[in-house]
Amino acid sequence: MELAYDRPARTWTEALPVGNGRLGGMVFGGIDRELISLNEDTLWSGYPRDWNNPRALEALAEVRRAVLEERYEDAERLSKAGMMGPYTQAYMPLGDWHIRFHHGHFADGYRRSLDLEKACANTSYEIGGVAYTRELFASGPDQALVCRLVSSKPGMLDLTAWLDSPLRSTTVWSDGTQEEAYYAVRGDCPSEVSPDYTFDPVPIKYDPESASRTVSFEGRLACRADSGAEVSVNHTGIRIRGATEVLFGFTAGTSFAGFDRMPDSESFPPGELAASRLREALAKPYPELKRRHEREYRALFDRFSLRLGPVPSDDRRRATTDERLWKHGAEDAELVALFVQYGRYLLLSSSRPGTQPANLQGIWNQHVRPIWSCNYTLNINLQMNYWLAEPTNLSECHEPLLQFVEDLSVTGEETARIHYGCQGWAAHHNSDVWRQSAPPGNYGDGNPLWANWPMGGVWLCAHLWEHYLFTGDEEFLRTRAYPVLRQAALFCLDWLTPDGRGMYRTNPSTSPEHRFRLPDGRTPALTVSSTMDISLIRELFVHCVDAAELLGLSEPLLPLLRARLTELPAAKIGSRGNVQEWFHDFEDEDEEHRHVSHLYDLYPGSAWGRNRHAHLYEAARRSMELRGDGGTGWSLAWKIALRARLREGNRAYALIRRLLSPVEDDGVMDFTRGGVYANLFDAHPPFQIDGNFGAAAGIVELLLQSHEGTIELLPALPDAWPEGELAGAKARGGFTVDIEWEQGRLKRAFLLSSADRLLRVAAGQPFRLLCARSGSTLTAEPATEQTIETKKGLLYEVRPEAEIQEQ
Repeated sequence: MELAYDRPARTWTEALPVGNGRLGGMVFGGIDRELISLNEDTLWSGYPRDWNNPRALEALAEVRRAVLEERYEDAERLSKAGMMGPYTQAYMPLGDWHIRFHHGHFADGYRRSLDLEKACANTSYEIGGVAYTRELFASGPDQALVCRLVSSKPGMLDLTAWLDSPLRSTTVWSDGTQEEAYYAVRGDCPSEVSPDYTFDPVPIKYDPESASRTVSFEGRLACRADSGAEVSVNHTGIRIRGATEVLFGFTAGTSFAGFDRMPDSESFPPGELAASRLREALAKPYPELKRRHEREYRALFDRFSLRLGPVPSDDRRRATTDERLWKHGAEDAELVALFVQYGRYLLLSSSRPGTQPANLQGIWNQHVRPIWSCNYTLNINLQMNYWLAEPTNLSECHEPLLQFVEDLSVTGEETARIHYGCQGWAAHHNSDVWRQSAPPGNYGDGNPLWANWPMGGVWLCAHLWEHYLFTGDEEFLRTRAYPVLRQAALFCLDWLTPDGRGMYRTNPSTSPEHRFRLPDGRTPALTVSSTMDISLIRELFVHCVDAAELLGLSEPLLPLLRARLTELPAAKIGSRGNVQEWFHDFEDEDEEHRHVSHLYDLYPGSAWGRNRHAHLYEAARRSMELRGDGGTGWSLAWKIALRARLREGNRAYALIRRLLSPVEDDGVMDFTRGGVYANLFDAHPPFQIDGNFGAAAGIVELLLQSHEGTIELLPALPDAWPEGELAGAKARGGFTVDIEWEQGRLKRAFLLSSADRLLRVAAGQPFRLLCARSGSTLTAEPATEQTIETKKGLLYEVRPEAEIQEQ
């Protein structure tokens, strides 16, 4: 349960991440120069502003007309000129924490590691017979990065520590007693940062007129050293001589006041916030800080465990993580299980109740102009970040996204009204900490291929419903989820237009980031009723109807929603036996395109299955064959989950092998290759964290599925994992599931019910259901599928018939 290396990190994608949801650090583990790159989750460029385009509604009518008349180039030109708002803002790096050790850099026995069970980064080595150790963790209870340095011989720690920032900033310090001394960096964020993929002579702007409106920050560092040490602070940093043990604390504060309020340094003074948090943290002894951190973290992390395949040899266990990656990759089954747990660790570290949701890089970013602005991309990436939250028993970590959706529904109301003349709310391809909801594109510089896609909010609504399905929390459904779902449905009802033949369509429509090819070779982006548009709208309407009925609401919308469900175009099978990506049977611009949006209803949706629209289920299989197994890291992750839903465990395993292949950090963007870096960060390339989260969810999907109303045990087990154990996983209906298998077959399983409800469970072999407490048999005859009524708090055993006969 750790990542381990025998040398310091040379690049950012070799460093090890720590985080508590709000504060993040990338730990390099240098010998004479330690570097921790620092982040804070509310540190973004810009401020709340009006991003809606008042020309959009007038342009919409022209765009729709051009699409229907198949003047596709005109449609794109008109949408660019009249329907886009500004680009979203960018997530900022806070700065760097440096520690310069004055003991040289030639060391023996070097080791650095990230302990996933304790959420702690460790570095150790020996110089001149003295052993040096470091421990660094991001404490949730104390809202601080805590670092403890120890030398094995008294008085051998001699070092300087300081902070700096790439943002407009200055450093301040205070000398005096250890209780009063600190070193800090304070500054403010740019008023605007242009995306890295655009040309801008001044891409990072500090507008003097906006200075009071941008987020200001302070990062503060202080220490406690043993009584024999000499500690002083000046402009160069914190200087420590002759120490045996040093405890550092780092905290940060920002003036961020909320997504809909201007940053406010009076109500949220960054320096005071940082100082009070640091004072409270360092008032505690190190054992207490560590104990508080581990207790809070492990209460979440320890719920779930996974073993795939036999325990590896001692030689493989002793190998470093990068060595295991280069030599074995996914053939090291324990490395695959580690990768799943690493995904859970990253989610725990970047998304906690009360924080911002995990962005394209979680909470870790080193660039002022980061890739894709390090924002929230709503046509797959943000959603993929949270696919593993519910199934791997981290429902609390889902909360920042659920709150984000509620916030976005507020800003999205104005966008729906101004851009489209619609009720309800809408969001598009990108968003940021300010919850931008308009189509991004600098009022005409963007590409309709991705910008003019108003389904981002509709997709996000699925997470509200999934959270209910996994938790059974009717109060959440009634007070938080349903009002947002209903408003999104109102938008869709208004957005749909009649086609003159008794059906309704979306126009303009695009299948995210993929163009279609016409017989004359042209490759437009805008058309009508892409398969994904209709899939998302149909799913939302079904969820609204189901929620209203379940809650017993007197909902006047229900008749209209039911009627529209019968008036939406059905998904079509194309000339090659595949699911059509568009309403018409267009050819793909790129047959191996990284997006597989037209297969949404297979995963993460659930409309297609062996027992639901089986013809589309098989057509989706054909679509996967045509699309191929290439793609960026997150695309491979999506394909793993899709293969799992198709019960193609070995094909999914082949994709896992592709994903767990090493990638050098060369900074090259290549949409045809995925892989992972030395620290197991997913390679887009460059780094995007969605592949870590999505692949972890896909691997669990191979072992447990519950989307068709039945809990399916080992539905797509690859041959490469003939034995293993899964414990603490969650299934829809609020069941907690443990599974053990041997020789590729189920050995036993246990299901804990969280409420009085029906349980339908299936396995690939005959079994009986037993009450685990009494051992009494609850089903008369063995079968591959069983159904019983369960009681809250009771544990039920699935025992295969072969196991019963052996006993």
